[in-house]
Amino acid sequence: MCGRYYISDDLEENIRKILQEETREDGLSALSAGSTAVRDICPSEKAVIISRAASGSNALACQEMTWGYPNPSGKGLLINARAETVRQKRMFRDGIAYRRCVIPASGFYEWDHDKNKASFSHEDRSPVWLAGFYDLFDDLLRFIILTTAANASVKPVHDRMPCILRADQICDWIRSDDKTDSFLSMEMPTLRRYQEYEQQSLFL
Repeated sequence: MCGRYYISDDLEENIRKILQEETREDGLSALSAGSTAVRDICPSEKAVIISRAASGSNALACQEMTWGYPNPSGKGLLINARAETVRQKRMFRDGIAYRRCVIPASGFYEWDHDKNKASFSHEDRSPVWLAGFYDLFDDLLRFIILTTAANASVKPVHDRMPCILRADQICDWIRSDDKTDSFLSMEMPTLRRYQEYEQQSLFL
């Protein structure tokens, strides 16, 4: 799963670059109020996402949304959706079909069975573009992050990981309905793992 991610001070410039290439500086207002200040992002908090512009055009824009769908059971939030079954879930069908988005991050966290925290990022510290989608609940836009089976980088810590896009895939993920399924099943990149403490085994 992906239960927390983080953003660093250079992420805003990378978001601006993506949007300027696509929209010639339209839709940048969500970045003007410290939205990408260095911090951890937790479920129920607001964060910047990239999506189609509200005008309905193919232009991209960024806006703030709240992380997590209300759980139909009334208990907590749904923060992740499995890529393997997302189209089968009634609550997710419209979002994955029509309202895909990208969640910019510098990296994300996972916890192992012993509750030790690990952070994951690209080796070159470039942004980690997380695939997701969003919907409207009681006049509030909320997003959710897609997950897939963990690759070799993450599996020693957790069996799930977020779906990660390359920068050159952002536009197609958001705009190209006919490519969605290929993104849902694509191979995940190799990531850098950092843990302050990692259990060591001794062989005698």
